[in-house]
Amino acid sequence: MNFGNMMRQFQKLQEDMERVQEELAEMTVTGTAGGGVVKVVCTGRLEIRQVELDPAAVDPDDLEMVQDMIAAAVNDALRKAQELAQAELAKVAGGLKLPNMPGLPFP
Repeated sequence: MNFGNMMRQFQKLQEDMERVQEELAEMTVTGTAGGGVVKVVCTGRLEIRQVELDPAAVDPDDLEMVQDMIAAAVNDALRKAQELAQAELAKVAGGLKLPNMPGLPFP
């Protein structure tokens, strides 16, 4: 393979990766906790879009439990968003091994 072909392939990969990153901003996943009484919607770019609480889950005498469920749902949503991002980026990267960068949905 000559250098020119390799550079064109790299440019296409870079463009594809940028396109996927833009698409990830519109893709969403839902994290849940407490059997679904807390739901968090997160984009593939790790942006929280929505938090839903079942009114039955809100006990003013036990706000710590509600706070713990919100944190668990956010963590679940973020984990799912990272998995989504890795899967989408792997589609365009082909056989290239992408670096694992905790906390980021893409390199």
